[in-house]
Amino acid sequence: MPSGRTHDRITLYTLPFVTGVSLWQTRSSNVTLLVAGGFLFGGLMFGPDLDIYSVQFQRWGWLRWIWLPYQKSLRHRSFLSHGPIIGTTLRVVYLVTLLGILAIFVLIIAQKLGGVAFTWQDLGATVGRSLTVYSTEFLALFLGLELGAMSHSLSDWGGSAYKRFQKQGVQGLLASVKIKKRKATGRGRRVMGGRVRNQKRIK
Repeated sequence: MPSGRTHDRITLYTLPFVTGVSLWQTRSSNVTLLVAGGFLFGGLMFGPDLDIYSVQFQRWGWLRWIWLPYQKSLRHRSFLSHGPIIGTTLRVVYLVTLLGILAIFVLIIAQKLGGVAFTWQDLGATVGRSLTVYSTEFLALFLGLELGAMSHSLSDWGGSAYKRFQKQGVQGLLASVKIKKRKATGRGRRVMGGRVRNQKRIK
């Protein structure tokens, strides 16, 4: 598995390629900036390795404590942290939820102390309107985050596959595929066996 420094190099070396392709496809400097910024942030600070005490985790500085519940809830390199789309989506939902709670707390204090007038209906309408008006920008940012995270996950998978190839050759790659199939088949058999036993008990 590549080190944190290797992951950083991969992110920085592929950034020009991601930026160029984004500008070529969108013809928009704003969208390209969001994709490139999301890619850089996703690769350096918002990637899959936030589920352990990693370089990405340490870069959050004194704010890194916010990821401790996330780490305790997930097993390292699980599908929920390293899986395509689901990993980035879960991290975005987690961070947005924390920021939302903090924003609501600040608004309540401002309303009590500073006389700031707002209603929850107005707040919900503002958030909904922002999501609608800036949907393209949010999508571009998410795409950048996902690309940054996947550059990390793909390098992990590629590094593991390369090590197996060095040790065992092609047989090592084929063996890993067979093991995955056996695990999936075993899970299916256990589920089916449980259903059959349950049906017998019901009868």
